[in-house]
Amino acid sequence: MKTIRILFYISIVIAAFSSCKKLEDINVNPNNVSESHPQLLLTTIEWNAFQVEGVSPLFATRMVVQTDGEEPNQYYSWDRGSFDNYSRLRDVAKMMEEATRIENTSYQALAKFFRAWYFYKLTIQFGDIPYSQAMLGEEDALFTPVYDTQKDVFAGILNELKEANEMMGDDLIEGDIIYKGNPALWRKMINSFRLKVLMSLSKKQGDANLNIAAEFAQIVNNEAIFESVADNCQLVFVDQLGNRYTEFNASSYGSSRYGDSTFIQKLRDHQDPRLFIFYGQTRNAKEAGLPIDDFNGYDGGNPVSSPDENNDKAFAGNASKVNSRYTTDPTTEPSVALGYPELQLILAEAVVRGWISGDAKTYYNNAILGSFAFYNTYALEYASYVDEVSATNYLTQPIVELDNALTPEEKIERIIMQKYFQSFLQGGWNAYFDRLRTGYPHFDYLPASTPPLRWMYPNAEYQLNADNVSQAISSQFGAGNDQTRVATWWIN
Repeated sequence: MKTIRILFYISIVIAAFSSCKKLEDINVNPNNVSESHPQLLLTTIEWNAFQVEGVSPLFATRMVVQTDGEEPNQYYSWDRGSFDNYSRLRDVAKMMEEATRIENTSYQALAKFFRAWYFYKLTIQFGDIPYSQAMLGEEDALFTPVYDTQKDVFAGILNELKEANEMMGDDLIEGDIIYKGNPALWRKMINSFRLKVLMSLSKKQGDANLNIAAEFAQIVNNEAIFESVADNCQLVFVDQLGNRYTEFNASSYGSSRYGDSTFIQKLRDHQDPRLFIFYGQTRNAKEAGLPIDDFNGYDGGNPVSSPDENNDKAFAGNASKVNSRYTTDPTTEPSVALGYPELQLILAEAVVRGWISGDAKTYYNNAILGSFAFYNTYALEYASYVDEVSATNYLTQPIVELDNALTPEEKIERIIMQKYFQSFLQGGWNAYFDRLRTGYPHFDYLPASTPPLRWMYPNAEYQLNADNVSQAISSQFGAGNDQTRVATWWIN
């Protein structure tokens, strides 16, 4: 009898444990899965990474002005930036985790690329940033990462891109909305971006540790890079809810925003037909019946004048609006993260700097032809103004021809000007950073408001990571000197 009771109790215990296990299995939340295929993350990562960055850089690069108040980006009065890109990096870290779990090197390569993409944006904006210890909160409970020097961050970015190129496989990449899964095209993008990062460091050409010129030449001579506009890394929009052009129906282009005379005048000086694609005619030009291709029909506000003065000019009918195609066409044009025209200009600059051999003029002309071809494809209403004949004629203008620039510095100025012309609602802050790096193009500013060199660290860092952010500020600029007009390593 005693033996029976013992067996009975044992059976109850076993049943209890068995029931608990089954209950745990039953209560797994299907909406909180611990594993997923990296392709499910890749689509979202690409969509977020390559969106149009909006109008803020257009103010800073003298492309638009505001007439109903003082816009900080227009008057160079911004202060703190955002670390929001670290939130984006969480998705990248998860994709790396899942890619490692299933041992897929192509997704691992893309994770390394997107890490480089975001860390590049962060360091060029702020200077020293958390890098080597970043994104370790979930895995290692490390919530106060140290700040790496900007030089070390750049070195890490270049190394991750090198590894990404080497790791990229040959199988179709599911979930890829940029290149439809083609790994060969991704390899071109990775290497082309490596060249962009290296050119960003032109002021550090003499740094023996980085060996910038030699590394640049090695990539050009041995690795796959963009060969035509068909290779552009671009986000193509479709007319479906949640998939439309970033600026479609954006209310910020309302009655108080106009073109900037700086950009418009430079386009007019160059008789550049891309002007008609970027802006609409002034009201007076429309009422006078001027044809679209009359360059006199376009003008803008003065970026250093008061909002009231610019409003008066607009009210008088003498200021252009941003072309309505950007807010009324749900597919407008792709957002180009990095394209063949920009790469060709990077290569032209590299020839002028003596980093690679070749003909700078050929690269330069290819860039312009590629840019015209892009708008000929996507700005259909204006295609006749940017066809192949128009592009060829444009190249013959004395103000455009690279051979008319007699010194290397003059050639670089013309190269950067063409990068500037390609950057309207494309490339985010690229044109501004090129201006910091090269001094071109010239932007007007008020005497007390020189163009800032960086953004101040977010307030949250002082609250959550005070010791490390304070150390980073002190080592770069001197204690307590977190300011916008202090130079970081890359432009020092």
